[in-house]
Amino acid sequence: MHEKFMSEAIRLATEKMQNGDGGPFGAVIVMDGRIISRGWNQVTSTNDPTAHAEIVAIRNACRQINNFSLAGGTLYVNCEPCPMCMAAAYWAEIATVYYGTTRKDAAAIGFADDHIHQELSLPNEERVMNIKQIMRDQALPAFALWESMADKIKY
Repeated sequence: MHEKFMSEAIRLATEKMQNGDGGPFGAVIVMDGRIISRGWNQVTSTNDPTAHAEIVAIRNACRQINNFSLAGGTLYVNCEPCPMCMAAAYWAEIATVYYGTTRKDAAAIGFADDHIHQELSLPNEERVMNIKQIMRDQALPAFALWESMADKIKY
């Protein structure tokens, strides 16, 4: 079964890239042995840097099942997910991720996945991007309000 689902992710990556939708990335989400969602890279066709195949597939899957949790689901993607997509998989509570090529393979053809992985392992002050904390005291009340809400939906 793994080959069937990974083959679909690879097919999407190839077909949609050739159609001009975006980069060479495709993803499917499987629950209970069937594909519930497909996604492909749409960064350049939508001018959305977050429109990675995994993100698109996660958004579609959540709409499909009407839930923000994909607990027990499996993500198949033709390339190792970037940090944003891995974080989204964690947030969605996906149980397993299968990938084909690696972030080093993606770096070899000009994608920043490996660089971003490396940057995130550095302390804030050593990163290329400037990251500064400001106004913590003013920002904390929103957290206190959240903590006190009885009707919040935890995630």
